Amino acid sequence: MAEDLGELLVPYMPTIRVPKSGDRVYKTECAFSYDSPESDGGLYVCMSTHLGFGREHVERHYRKTGQSVYMHLKRHIRPKATGAAGGAFPKRINGRLFLELENNTDMNSEDYEYEDEAKLVIFPDHFEIALPNIEELPALVTIACDAVLNSKSPYRKLDQESWEEELQVSKFANNLVQIDNGVRIPPSGWKCAKCNLRENLWLNLTDGSIMCGRWFCSGSGGNGHALEHHKQMGYPLAVRLGSITPDGADVYSFDEEEAVLDPHLAKHLAHFGIDMLQMQGSENGVLDNDVKPRVNEWEVIQETGLKLKPMFGSGYTGIKNLGNSSYLTTVMQVIFSIPEFQRAYVGNLTRIFDYAPLDPTQDFSTQMAKLGHGLLSGLFSKPPMKSELIEQVMKEEHKPQLKGINTRMFKALVSKSHAEFSSNRQQDAEEFFIHFVNLVERNSIGSENPSDVFRFLVEERTQCCQSRKVRYTQRVDYIMQLPVPMETATNKEELIAYDLKRREAESAKRPPPELVRAKIPFSACLQAFSEPENVPDFWSSALQAKSAGVKTSRFSSFPEYLVVQIKKFTFGLDWVPKKLDVTIDMPDLLDINHLRATGLKSGEEELPDIAPPIIIPDDHRDLSRNDFMEPPDIDESSVMQLAEMGFPLEACRKAVYYTGSMGAEVAFNWIIAHMEEPEPLTIPGCGTVASTSSHGQNALLNQPPEEIVALICSMGFPRNHAIQALRATNNNLERALDWMFSHPECEEEADNVSGCVDTENNPNGIITDSEQDGPRIKDGNGRYELFGIISHAGTSTMSGHYVCHIKKEGRWVIYNDHKVSSSERPPKDLGYLYFYHRISC
Repeated sequence: MAEDLGELLVPYMPTIRVPKSGDRVYKTECAFSYDSPESDGGLYVCMSTHLGFGREHVERHYRKTGQSVYMHLKRHIRPKATGAAGGAFPKRINGRLFLELENNTDMNSEDYEYEDEAKLVIFPDHFEIALPNIEELPALVTIACDAVLNSKSPYRKLDQESWEEELQVSKFANNLVQIDNGVRIPPSGWKCAKCNLRENLWLNLTDGSIMCGRWFCSGSGGNGHALEHHKQMGYPLAVRLGSITPDGADVYSFDEEEAVLDPHLAKHLAHFGIDMLQMQGSENGVLDNDVKPRVNEWEVIQETGLKLKPMFGSGYTGIKNLGNSSYLTTVMQVIFSIPEFQRAYVGNLTRIFDYAPLDPTQDFSTQMAKLGHGLLSGLFSKPPMKSELIEQVMKEEHKPQLKGINTRMFKALVSKSHAEFSSNRQQDAEEFFIHFVNLVERNSIGSENPSDVFRFLVEERTQCCQSRKVRYTQRVDYIMQLPVPMETATNKEELIAYDLKRREAESAKRPPPELVRAKIPFSACLQAFSEPENVPDFWSSALQAKSAGVKTSRFSSFPEYLVVQIKKFTFGLDWVPKKLDVTIDMPDLLDINHLRATGLKSGEEELPDIAPPIIIPDDHRDLSRNDFMEPPDIDESSVMQLAEMGFPLEACRKAVYYTGSMGAEVAFNWIIAHMEEPEPLTIPGCGTVASTSSHGQNALLNQPPEEIVALICSMGFPRNHAIQALRATNNNLERALDWMFSHPECEEEADNVSGCVDTENNPNGIITDSEQDGPRIKDGNGRYELFGIISHAGTSTMSGHYVCHIKKEGRWVIYNDHKVSSSERPPKDLGYLYFYHRISC
């Protein structure tokens, strides 16, 4: 038999690869769906690419690659027999449990037992070889199988530039012993039990003692009394006070000597009287949410205490919180409630999957289609069994209900190379929305761009206060940012009385009074948006000098979907981000037609189109000697802002230099006015200023480097198809080839692509392919209806929790991580981002 298996595997040996250190092995999730070893069909891991595929998608991979050998992983979940002993299973029980899977089902581990099964499957005949099988399998195959089974999570951060590593669940968490000694932790006033320090304090989760942490080289920290207490008592886990939020906290394991995860943290904290859902972390030893009003914010936004009816089916699938990931999940729930995104990704799912690159985990369109299908298919949002529940509860095929889908693969892709979004910290939902739109833009060149529905043009009118002359410019935007004018509050007397009571309570060390929120009329926010604002360091071309200037903004076009951000977040005197506690009466129906731009009015005189003078500092060295000349002073931050808009780097540097580094806005206007000047940046006495691209003559036209185009053409691809692919991948040769293979339908269409700038429909200068259907800017009337709200509970974007409400089929639905329910009281006055769709006049 051993010889038979060896001979059977001989033809496939060259395709079986042992994963090396740093290789990503996807043994917990399908690349195209949310199938896992817990799914009915299990998961197939390719023994060559180490990608995972569900039963529905493994055949596609076999047909595309010819790879025949897969490891099939299956976890069987069964209810325990009556009278069976409870308790959580360790990693291995007589070899029955060996897969490190996230618990994605709503189950009590003491009521179920697990058994993991692994086997090799050879396609296309589906010949199966049970594992382990050391005696009969060739050594290489055995080593490869062991390496796959023992591989770590592919989402563990292996990049040396990233200091943050994915935390693991502590081995003490499931069976942590807690002493019932009556200790109750107060909401503030903590100090070390041994040295009275009031910072860097840790709560031991066994006996409730509060001790200081270790001393740091910077002079901060503590005296290490928490560690001393562990050495004396042996209690393993402690949580840092001030870090506790509804999303988690900083937990440290003394025995494991590392930061860990505690999946039962809420229960462990409740033992000492701490309600995790009502906590908001702070570094000053005082909980922001220890007062009733802040608790009310959490309760109002999450509709706590109301009987919410769970909803199931297509469009009602929740997303599991990965730990401070609610900023991402709420945005994506709203995104896939928009028909244009549904059509672009879910409607084209088969085509996207069929033309996906060899590594679909790194393809944006594939992961968007996967996420959209997961949210809209209803496969992961099935109602609990009713009449069949009693009958099946004792049967092996009974399966616990899922907790929604897991977006770990999607998050890893969209946050790649982004310092903040790739961390495990909470982020600003508005910043992620803009980041996401940029990703859609970059990955939609040559195909349908669903983010067009958000894009609009803003007309900015800048006036010189001295000469009274004006300049009109346009820019692209995706969000209408509304200021919060606190001075317009309608309950000023209540606010003054509250502030007085709060100060008195602080002086007397009494609990603070009930919070009074400022009530700001929406009309005041809209008025503040339309009012003139001062322009710092304004240079007047009429006076040829700096002068006072004011700027007003209006809509040159109205988008199909209007995103409104309430600018609640600001900075305190200590530069710590904080949130304004306000309520705003946001309307269900919004009409902003009165904000339509008018352009140059009768009687207005335009500012001369003259750039600020270029000032070269005096230097005692010979200016005629290029090698003695200092490089020009160019504001690189402005350069990068322009580059993110899609302009070539050479054009951005040139624009910033010739406008005297006066900001991205002035440089943007210069680019628009000088689109026909392809020469590279040249400074008197300096020659040509080098940039990262040596192809300055093609920079403003976004023409890819000619040698890369020629290289692709030498492989037999049409020239226009090569240029289109390079533009779609930022001139990356490897990605461009991948793009061309995954977009073969664009090859014929590419013959007609001109790559020109449509100055009529695209006044902002963004490159537009002539093959694109319709203009890039979708204009219409300015009447809108509210359909989505993203709310934030907490004190700053650095912490807290996001919840979204979406209006579907005439009723509001609340999406709170994996929980989806009908909404009784959507918090329309406490939202952070509001989503409106256009309605007919």
